[in-house]
Amino acid sequence: MACLIGFLKFWQPKEIWTSPALRSRDDSAATMPKPAAPEGAVFAFTWLSYTGSGMLIAAVIAGFIMGFSPVRLVKAYGETIKVCFYSLITISAMLAIGTLTRLSGVDATLGLAFAGAGVLYPFFGTLLGWLGVALTGSDTASNILFGNLQKITSEQLGLSPILMGAANSSGGVMGKMIDAQSIVVASTATNWFGHEGTILRFVFWHSIALACLVGVLVMLQAYVFTGMIVQ
Repeated sequence: MACLIGFLKFWQPKEIWTSPALRSRDDSAATMPKPAAPEGAVFAFTWLSYTGSGMLIAAVIAGFIMGFSPVRLVKAYGETIKVCFYSLITISAMLAIGTLTRLSGVDATLGLAFAGAGVLYPFFGTLLGWLGVALTGSDTASNILFGNLQKITSEQLGLSPILMGAANSSGGVMGKMIDAQSIVVASTATNWFGHEGTILRFVFWHSIALACLVGVLVMLQAYVFTGMIVQ
């Protein structure tokens, strides 16, 4: 496996997709209080180093080892795509929204607005990550949506961007138990169909309590135990 990972990283292609229209315009710099260099809209298509590519290769190898024929593997792949079709569209849309908010300056504007929270921002910034996962169902999507916002706000308030980036992820994990897809998976895995609302009502206050505890921890790390932050 280590050899496979090394091969993927070494032999990744260098195909680049560039948007001249986006490269010539970056509204995120306009919302900042100090000049910022325009951010180029460049997509590096290094598909061999993607995590999904390694998983696909491992699945194909495992399929042959288990005695699957190439036709059966293709059929299983198609069935998986069919089951995950709407999830794939949702994930792609969230990634697109995250890129759009960054390049259009929306996250910069929100970051400057959230700076008004002052010394309480570490707590509310953590809850922002919780809200992102509760709404999108994905910690990755929450980080894409609010990651740059956390960075901008923390820099405005003199906080550590590393701390607030981690707080966004940590707070988001506490929202995982109440997002729709996690509840559906739980009801399906336990054969408790039709009780999704019951599960949500049971875990909702636990989720808020845990998110608040993480927010308090982030406040302590920001102002008291500052040595815990690795720069």
